Amino acid sequence: MSIDETASSAHSGSGADEEAPEDLEASSEERASIRSQRLAKLEVMRAGGTDPYPYRYDRDRTVGDLRAEFDMLEAGSETEVNVRIAGRLMLKREQGRLTFGQLRDRTGEVQLFVSAGVLGKEAFAEFNTLDRGDWVGVEGFVMVTKKGELSVKVTSYELLSKALRPLPDKWKGLADVDARYRQRYVDLTVNTDARRVFEIRFAAVDAIRAELRDRGYLEVETPFLHLQQGGATARPFTTHYNALDLTTYLRIALELPLKRLLVGGFERVFEIGRVFRNEGIDTRHNPEFTMLEAYEAFGDYNEMIELVESLVSGAALAATGATSVEVRGNIIELAAPWRRVTMVDLIKEVIGVDIHPGMDLAEARAVLDGLGLSWKDSWGAGRCTHEVYDELVESKVVQPTVVLDHPRETSPLAKPHRDNPDLVERFEVIVDGRELANAYSELNDPVEQLLRFQEGAAQKAAGDLEAGDVDLDYIRALEYGMPPAGGLGIGIDRLIMLLAGVESIREVILFPTLRPESGLSEDDFLPS
Repeated sequence: MSIDETASSAHSGSGADEEAPEDLEASSEERASIRSQRLAKLEVMRAGGTDPYPYRYDRDRTVGDLRAEFDMLEAGSETEVNVRIAGRLMLKREQGRLTFGQLRDRTGEVQLFVSAGVLGKEAFAEFNTLDRGDWVGVEGFVMVTKKGELSVKVTSYELLSKALRPLPDKWKGLADVDARYRQRYVDLTVNTDARRVFEIRFAAVDAIRAELRDRGYLEVETPFLHLQQGGATARPFTTHYNALDLTTYLRIALELPLKRLLVGGFERVFEIGRVFRNEGIDTRHNPEFTMLEAYEAFGDYNEMIELVESLVSGAALAATGATSVEVRGNIIELAAPWRRVTMVDLIKEVIGVDIHPGMDLAEARAVLDGLGLSWKDSWGAGRCTHEVYDELVESKVVQPTVVLDHPRETSPLAKPHRDNPDLVERFEVIVDGRELANAYSELNDPVEQLLRFQEGAAQKAAGDLEAGDVDLDYIRALEYGMPPAGGLGIGIDRLIMLLAGVESIREVILFPTLRPESGLSEDDFLPS
């Protein structure tokens, strides 16, 4: 028999046992019917002595290994190399005494060439009862069809996990966006774009970790449960610790425990971990998200500029193969050096307004009034300046920009600016109109830090739910002496949004926060 067919050329073939892909908008009765058919197959297998969920399968190669080893074979080649591979059956098309399958593992896809003449009539018929979505292990010989398709001529197979629910259409995927996020396990199976986004994420985070380790940073783990609210301006989640009868907070930042480690003599530390903020959900915000925070003794925010430029451009290169990305038609160049500009100068440049933390408060309020922005009685000129920047300026910045020298009033953990007491040595990195990173020359004066904490606590007592507490243990740590240091925070999720070119933070979080699903019942899972 000449071997010149491929699964793609067999796409128009029909198989009597092939089910239509699952339509998530179909009626519950239709979905239940499809599931019942598969449950019936399951019972037939068990009655015949086949375990549809065996314990293990010994494969000797991945699909990626197979392609690396044999992709240079000429069309029409047949080998005597026997291989064992395993993965999910993504396609099955029957053509008489031949069946073509497409097997996918984590490294790629390869065609299965299944012949009644090779497998035997009975085993061939049993293979054809498999469904798209089943996990299978196959053994066979490596070959290439006359059309150049690398394939495995199957000599034996084993069902590894029976899929009771059919996958959505390979080309349409999950049409409902919420269903994609809620059933990410399905989305990753059928949506190559979703897999690409998370491959970018994994590669970028690996690159960041590797560079920090190369620079002598130690990766550490710090507590998720905090006794005080602090490290950032945000509303926390609270929980109750029964054993100690205490109200505790899920961390809103990584900062204070990491700086305690600087006091303890670990001069370069970092953590990549989840933080939690009890705030709104939109395309840029998820209540739990991933932060990198890194701290380096004996430096200041100038060292942090070089560090963030290197980490971001290195992550881009590792994850995408380039240091430039396209976002909404704009080519954004992430290679260093990035533009540097003070917040006050950027406000003046973008909207032509002169406002700064040292000006008279009445004048600052008048500026906000003229711009149509509201203000609160508790705000000073520094907070007014930051409001103009937040509301009218940040979104206009496209290329990577280091926005330097923020108001002291909005930065309780940063060191005072060495040339202007109304400012602190802090910068934000803005890319594509969004904050990507934040960094300080870290405040290490315990007397000044206590005053800043007390100011925040007074704001909290006045009703500001985002203001922090006085952390006396942290003050005690500073009193033992913390070396001068620079600190950096990078929003990992926003970085991946940038590198992957996606608009919603939910696209880059494997399991984003969603409203509870309605209509799901145990009755949907009981055998018919």
